[in-house]
Amino acid sequence: MASTVFERRRPAESVVAGALADARQGVYWIEDAPGDPYPRLTGDISCDLAVVGGGYSGLWTALLAARENPGARVVLLEGRRIGWAASGRNGGFCEASLTHGDENGRSRFPEEFDRLQELGMANLDEIEATIAELGLDAEFERNGAIDLATEPHQMEWLREAAADAGEEARFLDTAAIQAEVHSPTYLAGLLRTRDSALVHPAKLARALARACEAAGVEIFEHSPVEGIGDGTTLYTPQGVVRSQRTALATNVFPSLLKRNRLATVPVYDYVLMTEPLSAERLASIGWSGRQGLGDSANQFHYYRLTRDNRILFGGYDAIYHFGGRVRERYEDRPETFRRLASHFFTTFPQLEGLTFTHRWAGAIDTCSRFCAFFGTARGGKVAYAAGYTGLGVAATHFGARVMLDLLDGRSTERTELALVKSRPLPFPPEPAAAVGINLTRWSLDRADHREGRRNLFLRTLDAVGLGFDS
Repeated sequence: MASTVFERRRPAESVVAGALADARQGVYWIEDAPGDPYPRLTGDISCDLAVVGGGYSGLWTALLAARENPGARVVLLEGRRIGWAASGRNGGFCEASLTHGDENGRSRFPEEFDRLQELGMANLDEIEATIAELGLDAEFERNGAIDLATEPHQMEWLREAAADAGEEARFLDTAAIQAEVHSPTYLAGLLRTRDSALVHPAKLARALARACEAAGVEIFEHSPVEGIGDGTTLYTPQGVVRSQRTALATNVFPSLLKRNRLATVPVYDYVLMTEPLSAERLASIGWSGRQGLGDSANQFHYYRLTRDNRILFGGYDAIYHFGGRVRERYEDRPETFRRLASHFFTTFPQLEGLTFTHRWAGAIDTCSRFCAFFGTARGGKVAYAAGYTGLGVAATHFGARVMLDLLDGRSTERTELALVKSRPLPFPPEPAAAVGINLTRWSLDRADHREGRRNLFLRTLDAVGLGFDS
């Protein structure tokens, strides 16, 4: 079985160990975006709209609702701190795709794929416009992104993708990709000019919270919702919220609705952050366009520059724990951090001697169709959106609009989409879930070592609509 470039060109163990020696467990983004705390809920209250969850999905829902209906009482309940989970610790890639990439979208929604592409681009445009209008400090950069080929068989994939993408993308041969960003692993690239931006994840969350507050939203932190009673009565340890309507934006955490308990599973993703690069080190790799980068394997890496020229480098391992539990102890996985550091210096050997300052992880809400699903409960008084599968920074804005449409009973283009009307297949209960998920991950790794050729298990998943293509 063939090796990958990350196995053929491993750096010395001493390089990896030295780079990780002083890296501490902590989320760089969250440390870099301190914010004043919001109060806990104390006592019972009533409101027009209750939003459960203080990540992007909940924040966009609360903000859009308050702006559409300035006189309405909107309450947002967060179990810990605003943006402390996925919304504060992701890679900061703000992608237009609503379907987790073109291949996933074409295979699942062939009749409406082109329109979904247009809606996704319009959604990203609206996010950019809102950030500018409200003056949100989110370090938004509309630089585009480059998909990378690091193995020969991936070059043809990118040529085909460029042909399908039209004017919004351009194939880069070896000379052209090396002119953009210099790495000995790069064989080709696909430059996507308009469908991707970068943000500072935690700053975006904090800025959205401040915008919500300015619009009249009442935000309560450390106020976990432990259950829904009759109608839309929400129970917290400190009080009860009686709302006319409720939007559930809990994503990776267990749904308050029984019907959704098996619809998502938490998969852990891991990230390293370097110290700031000197001008000389940055010049050695180029990257003057500051695009987001990602390679084309099933087990892929994503990486980008921060405002102060650190490199965030994450991905590859995607770890599921038996029982679908979300636990803080799962965030420290030394073998994965060593693997990421090794792959980093394979990618940029000219940066040997650079150190990592932070390492962290977060849980992704994965569903079986690998893009968000939506719905209502309790006679239309409760709406939900979940299952973004790691591509929710921009898509949560679209999901917020869908939830508000559903709660208002509005028939819109969004609510009529198959994307919105259909549901993913549920995951099986344990132990079948762990067996299936880990077998899928193993098979994807084997495909990366076999020039992309998928084994019988993956082909079977493809045939029944459960296949994954990054």
